Amino acid sequence: MDLEEAREFKERCTQCAAVSWGLTDEGKYYCTSCHNVTERTREVINTGAIPNTKIQAINRGLKKKRKLEKGWDWYVCEGFQHILCQQAEALKALGVGPELKNEVLHKFWKRYLQKSRQAYCKNPIYTSRRKATVLEDHLSHSDWDSEPVLLRDVSLPCVESGAESQSDVNMQKPFPAIKASQSETGSVCSGSLDGVEYSRRKEKGMVKMTVPKTLAFCYLSLLWQRETVTLSDLLRFVEEGHIPYINTFQHFPEEMKLYGRDKGIFATESWPSYEDIYKKMIEVATFLDLPRFPDITEDCCLHPNILCMKYLMEVNLPDEMHTLTCQVVQITGMGERDFLTFDPIAKVAKTVKYDVQAVAIIVVVLKLLFLLDDNLEWSLSNLAGKHNENHKEDKPWFDFRRWYQVMKKAVDEKKQKWEEARAKYLWKSEKPLYYSSIDRSVVYKRREMVVNLQKQFSLLADSTPTIENKRPSSFQFNWTEEDPGRTCFHGHSLQGILKKKGQSLTTKNSLYWLSTQRFCRSYCKHVTTYEESNYSLSYQFILNLFSFLLRIKASFLHEEVSLIEKRLFKSRYSKPKKKSSRSKKVRRQ
Repeated sequence: MDLEEAREFKERCTQCAAVSWGLTDEGKYYCTSCHNVTERTREVINTGAIPNTKIQAINRGLKKKRKLEKGWDWYVCEGFQHILCQQAEALKALGVGPELKNEVLHKFWKRYLQKSRQAYCKNPIYTSRRKATVLEDHLSHSDWDSEPVLLRDVSLPCVESGAESQSDVNMQKPFPAIKASQSETGSVCSGSLDGVEYSRRKEKGMVKMTVPKTLAFCYLSLLWQRETVTLSDLLRFVEEGHIPYINTFQHFPEEMKLYGRDKGIFATESWPSYEDIYKKMIEVATFLDLPRFPDITEDCCLHPNILCMKYLMEVNLPDEMHTLTCQVVQITGMGERDFLTFDPIAKVAKTVKYDVQAVAIIVVVLKLLFLLDDNLEWSLSNLAGKHNENHKEDKPWFDFRRWYQVMKKAVDEKKQKWEEARAKYLWKSEKPLYYSSIDRSVVYKRREMVVNLQKQFSLLADSTPTIENKRPSSFQFNWTEEDPGRTCFHGHSLQGILKKKGQSLTTKNSLYWLSTQRFCRSYCKHVTTYEESNYSLSYQFILNLFSFLLRIKASFLHEEVSLIEKRLFKSRYSKPKKKSSRSKKVRRQ
């Protein structure tokens, strides 16, 4: 930068109206007051010292850069398509089959584009207002209404464009060839062609695409393929950074300029919640009119018998409890195909929260064994502790008190690390967003200053931030026999809790208290209200343990436990009961 050479430039700055210019390394003028960079460059006066070939090369370079700054003409749905491609590749890297992207997610996305009239239809909504020419022979292959089977291979034309050749996106571009005028491509309100229209669009029955809905598409594809990844696993992988979600726009191709209204469409500043993504998944499936999903059979990883075994290992409970969970599944009928299979177009849409249902079954079994009334579980723990002291060589009995102490310590440590990671998370993207192309230089300058200040403070504090790259795993806790402070209870016996009755074993505890005494009989969606003060401390600990494991609210899990109890104790709910705020104990038959 040379201030003396910039004195010949006498124009006022468009930002601060000052006349104080300097030269950048690229030869452009910038304001020394507000750091606004102009497009004007300093002319070369003495050309004798520079060969003509070098001048031509410099001119070609500047023209190429200006063309790059202009960017491509792109639509909002193309941005979401890039996000879906990134997420599909991340799932593939986690071990999911490659057919999920090309055979399932791709076709779900094409179906959405046609249902929303954004592509694969005769009159796309965003080309009706513009002078665009679409090849008619493209339309004869995109009539999805005549498709009898959802996943039948449809031969759709592949549109060639520079965007597809430059990016590493393998998904077919969903847009016909559109010729737009030069005046239509430029917009001061958004980088995309339809950013303003998309943000204003409000139609009844229309499902607008959002960044959280990309996870709904991913989970629908996982569910169709009957993969081992549950919804809670998917959201946990998002938090750990294995699946792109926050600031995914910074991985767009450089030519896809994003600013203005695009910021409100693609920028996310909150973590996805289980309840929200689950509702969006049902909303998307209903909008797409998806048929009945493949059956969930006993050998499927989403079956409650398999998921219960997984979560019993996760929370360090005895393996013998799996027999009891299987009995609860059989009695309640929750292991049947018709109950487990997702059917969006049925008269009464059948939806199952597979992971929440599995942990709720375990909670019910714990109540059957220990009652969880802050009394019986501690009495049984005293008996187990005395037996283990007197019979150290035998198989140890399960001690609920000892298990509570081990789990509470482990969960507190894990929760503290999780909260610290969330507090330290940097929401700002490396690729800053700006509302207008005019503000681009100022935003980039501020971002550069922030990065420099962070480096200086980190040097002063002598605390370079270390990013811990966690390997993805289906389990959050690791229980080994070698660690003396983390006792493994998988091989412990339930002999002190069960008693022999004829040829079979039954629980010593014959009482059970219902989580919900009375359900709402109206047509509202209200099930039950969870107030911690009305329940025992042991029950609260169990709910908080599993709710943290799945990253859900304790009230959400409590509702699922109540629904399972309603199926398990049908006779208790068929009798009229008086309204009571506290749960009462009943004798099991």
